[in-house]
Amino acid sequence: MTDLLTTPLHAWHVAHNAKMSPFAGWDMPIQYTGIIAEHTHTRKKASLFDICHMGEFILKGPGAKGALAKALTHNLDTLKTGRCRYGFLLNENGGICDDLIVYHIDVDHYMIVVNAACRASDYALIASRLPAALSLEDVSDKMGKIDLQGPASLDAFERILPGPWRRMPYFGMVRATFDGAPLLVSRTGYTGELGFELYMPVAKALPLWEACLADPEVEAAGLGARDTLRLEVGLPLYGQDLDTGHTPAEAGYQGMLTSTADYAGKARAGDVREKLIGLAFESRRSARHNDVVFLDGKKAGRVTSASFAPSLGYAVALAYVAAEHASAERFTVAAAKTELSATRVDLPFYTRGSARMKLT
Repeated sequence: MTDLLTTPLHAWHVAHNAKMSPFAGWDMPIQYTGIIAEHTHTRKKASLFDICHMGEFILKGPGAKGALAKALTHNLDTLKTGRCRYGFLLNENGGICDDLIVYHIDVDHYMIVVNAACRASDYALIASRLPAALSLEDVSDKMGKIDLQGPASLDAFERILPGPWRRMPYFGMVRATFDGAPLLVSRTGYTGELGFELYMPVAKALPLWEACLADPEVEAAGLGARDTLRLEVGLPLYGQDLDTGHTPAEAGYQGMLTSTADYAGKARAGDVREKLIGLAFESRRSARHNDVVFLDGKKAGRVTSASFAPSLGYAVALAYVAAEHASAERFTVAAAKTELSATRVDLPFYTRGSARMKLT
């Protein structure tokens, strides 16, 4: 068995009795006090997540913008300096190799944030699509990442580290310093709440983590709560809701394919054979990944993500169903030892999140 990788905060998690579990090759904290308690604290106040397992690449050099635009789906013509954008790395058939965020740091200077499990394959694929004259560096082992999330995160962050955080737009970024070291701060909010993603040198991860947790509004949360939070707001997880067998259009992101560049996979990115839809159940009982979805007794698709939704009081799921059935209202899911009635609902399931709130 391959040894699991650990983040620079691993010893802290163990010392604070976190429940640890393998995730994407890493030994990660799943929960501390409990998933529902951590989920609720994030929705009401502010939580801190260890996301140091994510991958970061730095791209620099003349022509970086044009070259990167051909490698990814992101529309870089409209991505201003100091902003970041969500998008996809596709294969030639339009299938999603990863979903990632591109940060426009400066002229011909970008940071690409990728999922942990895809780090090596993403780097190889992106590098193969770039001119050799450009510099693409995998800085993942040098960089830590922690996410401060929740409606109280702004007030807490201003107490922890004074800065221009109140002027940050949604999907904006700011370069700052912490304890004499460079700090990059963005505002994207994978939980559906107002939040800040903090990137720093590995050596500063623990000091910044502890500085954040010293604030009375902030508590540590694990990946369990992060998963239920993102599911409630209909955000996909790579490897479950996104994969090489589905296109961005099938996942519901046709509207983001605005780049005029001839990027890899563009010809097939809009293909739709199945659609990712939201399902709501009648009770707390949840379906599971890969449970079969039926319509009028016939197989229509499968569940990709599912959980009890603490903010709603009932279970929800994301599921791929055949495009011709995607507008149906009622489905049945074959769960373990039972059948669950499900109603198709618009995404997001939870609509009261603070992620896009105006800060000034």
